Amino acid sequence: MIGGKLLHGGDYNPEQWLEYPEILEEDIRLMKEAHVNCVTLGVFSWAVLEPEEGTYNFGWMEEIIDRLGAEGIQVVLATPSGAMPHWLTAKYPEVMQVQPDGTKNLPGKRHNFCYTSPVMRAKTRALDHELSARMGRKENVILWHISNELGGNFGDSSCHCEQCQESFRGWLKERYGTLDALNHAYWGRFWSHAYSGWDQIHSPAPHGEWTMTGLTLDWRRFVTEQMRSFCRMEIETVRRNSALPVTTNFMEFFKGLDYQKMRDDLDVISWDSYPFWHERKDEVPTAVLAAANHNVMRSLKKKPFLLMESVPSAVNWRKHNPVKRPGMHMLSSMQAVAHGSDSVQYFQWRKGRGAYEKFHGAVLGHKNGSGTRTFREVSEVGARLEGVSELLDGTVNMPKAAIIFDWENWWAVEDTTGPRLDTDYVASVVSHYRAFWEAGIDTDIIGMEDSLEGYRLVAAPLNYMYREGYAERVRSFVGNGGIYVTTCFSGMVGESDLCFIGRHPLEDVLGIIQEEIDAPGEEFTNSFSYGGKEYPVGELREVIRAKEGTDIHAVYREDYVAGLPVVTEHRFGEGAAWYLAADTGRCFLKDFYRDRFREAGMNNSLDIELPYGVTVAERSADDGRRIVFVMNFKGEPVKLEGIGRWTDAETGESYEGTLDLEGFSCLLLRGNAEID
Repeated sequence: MIGGKLLHGGDYNPEQWLEYPEILEEDIRLMKEAHVNCVTLGVFSWAVLEPEEGTYNFGWMEEIIDRLGAEGIQVVLATPSGAMPHWLTAKYPEVMQVQPDGTKNLPGKRHNFCYTSPVMRAKTRALDHELSARMGRKENVILWHISNELGGNFGDSSCHCEQCQESFRGWLKERYGTLDALNHAYWGRFWSHAYSGWDQIHSPAPHGEWTMTGLTLDWRRFVTEQMRSFCRMEIETVRRNSALPVTTNFMEFFKGLDYQKMRDDLDVISWDSYPFWHERKDEVPTAVLAAANHNVMRSLKKKPFLLMESVPSAVNWRKHNPVKRPGMHMLSSMQAVAHGSDSVQYFQWRKGRGAYEKFHGAVLGHKNGSGTRTFREVSEVGARLEGVSELLDGTVNMPKAAIIFDWENWWAVEDTTGPRLDTDYVASVVSHYRAFWEAGIDTDIIGMEDSLEGYRLVAAPLNYMYREGYAERVRSFVGNGGIYVTTCFSGMVGESDLCFIGRHPLEDVLGIIQEEIDAPGEEFTNSFSYGGKEYPVGELREVIRAKEGTDIHAVYREDYVAGLPVVTEHRFGEGAAWYLAADTGRCFLKDFYRDRFREAGMNNSLDIELPYGVTVAERSADDGRRIVFVMNFKGEPVKLEGIGRWTDAETGESYEGTLDLEGFSCLLLRGNAEID
């Protein structure tokens, strides 16, 4: 928590309003009224900060920073590299991004630059140096915001120009050392695709090579490393003049960049959250996806993160864009805090008058000032955050369960051909996570390189690729008493997307032998029975054999696989490994994980079965403080029974036995017991 308080505010773009001094003055007054204590400045202001090459115009920004400081409002200061001024692209066209088919982009949009370009790096470095020298020691500037939504360019985030090709080849030389090693990793003799010279290698392209999965996987890795290098360059530049911590705003399950690789360069994790509330009347799927994203961000450093952007009303870029219904803005804001955020911030403070985002939601609209429902609800969130800041200071979620979500596995499993071409790794992970969410079990979402120590239960759905050292970590985890759950199409390949031969890397732990992977059409239905109930299987089904000592808890009931295992358990050391040999639906996963939670001695903080639409999360501190967030994502009241004794952490009201929740609401409860 920066400065001992939860941050409330968001993106502020005064450079769009410099001709309207009355607007700028009104902004300060209304920020105070809305309990705004922090704004982000400069995200897209390059053309105003440097209107022509080498000519800097910082006066307006300094005046606004000082004016905000006088009112007790802090500033997150952004480097403006996310969008280039036209003078830059006109004078230095080589900075423009090149598409996979070789077409050079025209100026415009965001992140439309070559991250390898020496010119782009030099111009960015020069502006960052001047900006940090002038503003980096301002008393109310508290954090550097590096660029904006790295890689977010309405599509492919990578550049395929010749500079990037040369850098890619150099990266491959460092990774493999020799062409022989690279050709083996890529299985290059297939279709006679072995390279005989480094200069023959080109990035994956629609009119060239895209069938070699080792190449596509390495290109994705390279893109992350180049963007990470660009980000590090900016960080190193501002740190020459300023010792402030740094962040950059990540995005929702963004496939283009491996955030687990980028986290070490940042002091604080932040992200931009735009759930599709009211897409349907049942808000639970959206709430689950939003919670999973929050948990990914918290788990990157296992520390509180910042919600850098959210919307207080409606976005403008979906097919249909509903406004938040009464109560949802407070609930979604508190959901972020419940899962570890130390801020609620918005894009943006005031709607612009023109261009692409003029109808994107903001705290202030084009008319009516503070006289709107949106402004009132934002003000209520700000007041509530002020009230709970001291309560939450020093707290964070401390889960005993984890789910494996790994970017390199994501790339590999979705780029491979067969057994299905529509594999959705994120959907698979979220379907397992939903069982945890509905049970109110706090969960970290971690990568394969992360430690498994301290967890009781780890789930690894669709864990197709095994990263180096992963199998050993799982073996140790289970051997020392952990419960491990994995699924079909797991443990298939290593880091180069080469299939394992001989045996599964965890065959001794899982106690199964994989034989075939079947992906029949929808007419070939099948089912299995578990715990006295029957469940359907999906369209990905593995044929496995259980080894001696492996317990079979469910078998296929139909077709040629009738009687073969679907759900197995194998005791290994002090723990147990469970294998789900087929896609299974939500109902089964809910029942299955309920048994695993019981096996692991885990329950939610209220120690009750939660009704549909209600979940809990807990933030705790080393001093024994426990704050339990109880959230109702149904638009109607719900009564919880059997909760024991709790105190409302905000009002002091006591609850015993029952708890009434309004629709779209969140209560904070205080407990005194030690954390299990």
